[in-house]
Amino acid sequence: MADEAELRAKLHTFGNDARFPDQNQTHRCFQNYVDYFRCVKAKGEDFAPCKEFWSTYQSLCPVSWVEKWDEERSKGNFPAFDL
Repeated sequence: MADEAELRAKLHTFGNDARFPDQNQTHRCFQNYVDYFRCVKAKGEDFAPCKEFWSTYQSLCPVSWVEKWDEERSKGNFPAFDL
């Protein structure tokens, strides 16, 4: 992603998401990761809402999870089938 360094500099804590009312944000992390790649597939990396998904999952998800999911996607065995 061309603007990755710029986006990393702008990372911040995101507000409440009514879809995830619990304090545990694991599902929100995973859902934003999935939503980002679905968005990129449909609209491309430069689409602004895609960048919001990216920023959110980068803020919420542990790096080790993202690395694991990236590896699973590259091998074609990620749980979200349509990525």
